Amino acid sequence: MPKPAEALARSRPRLDRSRHAAPQVLDHLRERIVALDLTPGMILSRAELASSFGVSQTPVRDALMRLEEEGLVDVFPQHKTMVSRIDIAQARQAHFLRRAIELEVARTLAGNAEPALVRRLRATIARQRAALAAGDYPEFVACDQAFHREMYEAADVPGLWEEVRRRSGHLDRLRRLHLPVAGKGEAILRDHARIVDAIAKRDADGAERRVREHLSGTVLQIEAIRARHPDYVTN
Repeated sequence: MPKPAEALARSRPRLDRSRHAAPQVLDHLRERIVALDLTPGMILSRAELASSFGVSQTPVRDALMRLEEEGLVDVFPQHKTMVSRIDIAQARQAHFLRRAIELEVARTLAGNAEPALVRRLRATIARQRAALAAGDYPEFVACDQAFHREMYEAADVPGLWEEVRRRSGHLDRLRRLHLPVAGKGEAILRDHARIVDAIAKRDADGAERRVREHLSGTVLQIEAIRARHPDYVTN
């Protein structure tokens, strides 16, 4: 198993020195945890992380405290900090929250059906399709997030996207484990296209139905994911 410093070195964390370090360290560590570069059970050393980021241990400590609040790390005072295992209960709650919000987002967008939004969403799908064809999973995931963020922004609720993202670490890790399964990437592309088609047609009920179908995929496969990755997943 690679050390955290090695995993971070591969991702080349570079901080903007004109901004506060702690939020940047937080965002980068969260991204690496969700991407499973920092795997469940991995020990995180403040000293090693501080060295990797080129900062003091203070912003690293602050970032780890936030990650503990999000359930992505377990902190054992005076002992160790480690990446948490994927908590199924928290993943289900995040799914419930995201589904409730995105059903309303889809209905709102279908009520407006702005042609410019439809074009932007289809362009994102095209980039995501190219990433899948190239086997570029990080870019595929980035496009997936961009697609959904675009919907929240178009519905004028960007703050809710940020809230959903903060609460979705366990769900996102499940989705990352599910993505390499044969046909999963193609299913995501198909679902995205169907959501956009429904929005373009001003079919609010259809848009809701497509979002519900899209967001159900990983949750329906939780037991299969747990069976394939028993060391990563807990109840």
